[in-house]
Amino acid sequence: MLPHIKICCISTVEEAQQAVRHGAAALGLVSHMPSGPGVIPDDLIAEIAKTVPPPVATFLLTARQDADSIAEQHSVCGTSTLQLVDFVAPAELQRLRRKVPNVKIVQVIHVRGEDSLEEAKSLEGFVDALLLDSGNPTLDVKELGGTGRIHNWDESRRICSEVRVPVFLAGGLCAANVAQAIEHVQPFGLDLCSSVRTGGQLDVKKLSEFMRAVRGVA
Repeated sequence: MLPHIKICCISTVEEAQQAVRHGAAALGLVSHMPSGPGVIPDDLIAEIAKTVPPPVATFLLTARQDADSIAEQHSVCGTSTLQLVDFVAPAELQRLRRKVPNVKIVQVIHVRGEDSLEEAKSLEGFVDALLLDSGNPTLDVKELGGTGRIHNWDESRRICSEVRVPVFLAGGLCAANVAQAIEHVQPFGLDLCSSVRTGGQLDVKKLSEFMRAVRGVA
């Protein structure tokens, strides 16, 4: 089965419609971040999310780390999924689950070494899925996604094979390398942003090329 495709950094209703027409299974809507592209206000996230037809998922990317604040933001944005781009403690994940029981929770893991596998295993009982990215949350100005960098796919492959929840792969994916990424990592889903954009805007030609490359794996 081909991986689910999530197009991130959606910034307008028109971009959402284009992504859905080209086969996206999920859309990423980026709220306030310390760095990175695609940030839009929470009220615009809510406006876009309302227009997305099921079963396409809408992901709210949030850098908040406590359950109360995340749930409060979700009440405004109304997405079907929460993508937690910074570390959220297991106790907070449990509280968040109680506060938003019908919302999927996806925790981002920034793959920077072998410790990432242990982090993934420690979280699989608390979240619905994991997303492997190439950020660095230890910097003074945190990188929590949107870097366009490829991380070590060997480490990502181990995570995919050893955890019991679906795993999305992000970080530097493009039409030229996506077949290799699918074959090597074998993720549940793929997450991309910059490689299908020109001047910050969604580029339908680049998106079409990426989708053709994904279908070509079959």
